[in-house]
Amino acid sequence: MTHQGTPKQVAIPHAPWFTEDRLGMFVHWGLYSLAARHEWVMNYEQIAVEDYRKYFEHFDPDLYDAREWAAAAKNAGMKYVVLTTKHHDGFVLWDSALTEYKSTNTPCGQDLLAPYVQALREAGLKVGFYHSVIDWHHPDFAIDAVHSERNNPDWRELNKTRTGALYREYLHGQVRELLSNYGQIDYLFFDFSYPEMSTATADGEPQFRGKGADDWGSVELMAMIRKLQPGIIVNDRLGVPGDFVTPEQYQPAGPMLSGGKEVPWEACQTLNGSWGYDRDNLNYKSSDQLIRMLIDGVSKGGNLLLNVGPTARGNIDPRAHEALEGIGEWLRLHGRSIYGAGASGFEVPADARYTQRGSRLYLHLFAWPFQFVHLPGLAGKVRYAQLLNDASEVDMMVLDSDQVAGHMTPAGQAPGTLTLKLPVQQPNVRVPVVELFLNTATKEPTTERD
Repeated sequence: MTHQGTPKQVAIPHAPWFTEDRLGMFVHWGLYSLAARHEWVMNYEQIAVEDYRKYFEHFDPDLYDAREWAAAAKNAGMKYVVLTTKHHDGFVLWDSALTEYKSTNTPCGQDLLAPYVQALREAGLKVGFYHSVIDWHHPDFAIDAVHSERNNPDWRELNKTRTGALYREYLHGQVRELLSNYGQIDYLFFDFSYPEMSTATADGEPQFRGKGADDWGSVELMAMIRKLQPGIIVNDRLGVPGDFVTPEQYQPAGPMLSGGKEVPWEACQTLNGSWGYDRDNLNYKSSDQLIRMLIDGVSKGGNLLLNVGPTARGNIDPRAHEALEGIGEWLRLHGRSIYGAGASGFEVPADARYTQRGSRLYLHLFAWPFQFVHLPGLAGKVRYAQLLNDASEVDMMVLDSDQVAGHMTPAGQAPGTLTLKLPVQQPNVRVPVVELFLNTATKEPTTERD
């Protein structure tokens, strides 16, 4: 059964660019890049603060060039970039007045955010910051189930000296620095709340307590953010409502809901399963897989934030560059099926996805059919069809029970089905797209603002 009508696109009222741009670059970069075996290495290997310090003492990214990062993102068709200002290990990439654990005190000796912000603005890209509310280095961050010292036999005694209020003051102070010292910031990604991760001992005694909105002072923190940067968008991981939701490392089955209503969403995905640089992880997704992931998300009304993990010297490694270049090559020919597009109400055939932008409907073919593809509910609704990669016309026909076209009969096709006759061979592109011009011009996708 087809569901027709104007497509619905759920946008962020004060930042409509987000659902227009659809694709961004995530960058995880910090001390863990030297370890080169996952950004959670401090946690996974339970490395003590004093032992982790060797990475601080050797952090010297001499190949870091923020303009090269910006160029890689732009060439890949990305419209915004989000960089880790501080990850869970507590190390910060700017000259914070609130800590000595910062890039300016390493052999690097510089604030790494300033050139990043400048490079993005020069390239016309939106500026995003990631900031962890977790901090395994800070002396007032209580040890819990995700802390690197969770198995320290003295954790109870250590926690007696740790004051949550002081850590909240530190957290808020650093966010204030980030939103006050670098001009307009478009996007803020917090990571992450985990109140459900409270634990007990075998005899039922309370052990570790998870952390959430009260621990971060999220209500007050969000109020400060809105005051400092009224146009910014903020994600959903503070334990209070944000502007969009962030499924991680999976593709939603359909539009995402909150309170029974569709909400803007963005899937954050890795190239190889690791966010930080992971030298020996060879599980890289191909450009074809990544393009399908992007299409799938947009067909369900979502964005894709695709991660790269630069090396400890500050460059994006060749495997990541290859993947990004493949995405960019496809988007140069097919970008109008992605940017500003969203979900469609028409029933999509098997092994395909629809996106829609106003009166143009885009059929993305994940499997090339045997010359003919049947589109339920579109008979009489399409005035012209073409392959998007080269604007070559695609023949259209509507069959009924009395018609035969060559050796093809309409058996099994529902009334109202439009049939496209495609070339026998697939175009030389990773995912072919047919652009369908609908007969009656529809409005641009509607925006829910309540």
